[in-house]
Parts: sequence; C-alpha cells; structure tokens
Amino acid sequence: MADGLRDFAHGLPKAELHVHLEGTLEPELMFELAERNEIELPYRTVEAARKAYDFKDLRSFLDLYYTGCTVLVTEQDFYDLTWAYVTKAAMENIRHVEPFFDPQTHTDRGVPFGVAIAGILRALEDADEMFGVSFRLIMCFLRDQSIESAKHTLRTAHLYRSRIAGVGLDSAEAGFPPSLFEDIFRAAGEQGYHRVAHAGEEGPPRYISDALDLLHVERIDHGVRCLEDPALVKRLVAERVPLTVCPLSNLRLRVVETAADHPLRRLMEAGLVVTVNSDDPAYFGGYLTDNYIAMAEALGLGREDLVRLAKASFQASFLPEKRKAELIAEIDAYAEAHASS
Repeated sequence: MADGLRDFAHGLPKAELHVHLEGTLEPELMFELAERNEIELPYRTVEAARKAYDFKDLRSFLDLYYTGCTVLVTEQDFYDLTWAYVTKAAMENIRHVEPFFDPQTHTDRGVPFGVAIAGILRALEDADEMFGVSFRLIMCFLRDQSIESAKHTLRTAHLYRSRIAGVGLDSAEAGFPPSLFEDIFRAAGEQGYHRVAHAGEEGPPRYISDALDLLHVERIDHGVRCLEDPALVKRLVAERVPLTVCPLSNLRLRVVETAADHPLRRLMEAGLVVTVNSDDPAYFGGYLTDNYIAMAEALGLGREDLVRLAKASFQASFLPEKRKAELIAEIDAYAEAHASS
C-alpha cells in the first residue's frame, strides 16, 4: 500500500461502533494492574502473555480474555483501561466511539457494577473534554450466562440509566440463539435503551434474522454470514440495518482463512450499510485504522471506499442527526483537502 493511502486512512475522521473495552487490555497494562492489585497471572512475562494471544477459536480467545479481566478491580483500573483506548482513538482521528463493556464479567468476580462504570465513564468524559472524542456507552449481556444474571444486570443498570445509551449481546454465539434473550431485550427497549447484538459471526444467518425480529436490534454486530442467505441480504439492504464488521477479528478467529477472503467488499457491493471496527484490538493485532489498512491492502480498496466506510460509521451511530451531518461534513472536507496528496 502506498504511504499516501495509509496516511489518508489514519487521518480520516471516523467512528468506532464495535469495540470491547475489556478487549483493549494490552499485556503491558495487564501486568501493571496485576502488580498494583497483587494478582498472580499465569504468565511470567509480557512476552509470554503475548504468545498466549495465539488462540485457536472464539472459545479459547474468551478464556484468555476473561483471564485478563481478573486484573480489573478498582475504579482506577477501569479508568486506566479506558483511557489507554481513547487516547489511541484520538491519535487515529476517531471522532466518536460507542464502546461495549461487560458488567457480568466483573460483578461475578465481586467487583461492583458502580466501580466499573465509574472508571469507564470518567475516562470517556475526559476524552470528550480533552480530545473531542464523543461517546455513547453500550452495556452487553453475556449470552453464555443465565437469563437471571442478565435481568439482575439490567435492574442494576437502572441506577445509571442516563449514562448508558444501549444494550448489546456478546460472548460465545454458538448454542446461544437470540431467542433466549427476547424478554430481556423487550424490557430494555421499554426502558428506552438502544439495542444491538452480535450475530452472524460464529452463529448462522438465522441468528441475524432472530436478532432483528425477536430482539428488535438497530444494528447487527459482525453479521458477515448474512451473505449465505440472499433473502436476508435483501432485507438488510432494504431496511438499512448497519453491520459493525471487524475484519482482523474475523481473521484471527478463523471466520475467514485469509484477509483476501474477507467479505467486506462483497458486503459493500451488495449495498449494505457496512462499518469497520476493531472488536478486541489488543488480542486481534490491530486497532481501527489497522483494520482499514488491512482491508485496503487485501481487497484493493481505494480512498472512495474508505470514505464510504467512514461515513457509514457516523450514519450508523446513535448520535443526533445534526451531529452526524457535521461529522460527515468533516469527512468531505478532509477528502477534498487530500484529493491531490
């Protein structure tokens, strides 16, 4: 890839709509927090931890992910985790983020919901004030935990209703269809939350349809397997349902064998609203711009394609329409200013 296109992707104004804050935990910070909290990790060194990041599938990744989460104990830990991510985001000219966090991962370990969200929100608010990176926080339910646990989490979240924009559904997809969470998503909708769900990554296209019909989600996280069902693709195009696609994640979790096999271009050519995101960047080898660049290199995407993806990231966000228009105008100005570079 020419350096010009790489630099263009880096400076392009964009949003990130699919990133798990717990998945931004770099090994260096993991060790720092482990030492702070006197927690013994199963790795002797940072290098050993990085080698452990060579997982085989979603389940083995999640086992590693949850091990890393054990170092998150205090409000300051969650602040440091989130701050490390948002400072990287600001450097990549990410103008808006809608990050996920998993309360059950922490409350199950005895870490209060309020401790986690206080640290996360403080860092996001500081980033908004210092860097102009706006945010909408999304709380996810773990689909491989009990419905009762999800209900308890939603009840607890009511204390922070004004600070949480939406709810999502994540963790191991296979064997945990959206139908299991129909009641909890109905309740969340009645309380005014936006709704999103992971579907069509590990699970079949039917999970995407069920997420739309049963959970009434506004976005599909991942969704790449929709291409296996032409009727579903037509529906997604007609209803303008955004997909928050995570290319490097798909590669590392073997949803695709090579970057050249990734369906991003086919999704775009089908007329879908597609956004590019990093998912769990500390584990998958790249943050948002790395995903843009990887796809540009592997699929031959040009500047016009990257601009389209960036615009879709704002269009698919939960920002007010006026703010979306302002940010899309920033993209147009940026593209015009770099037209000859």
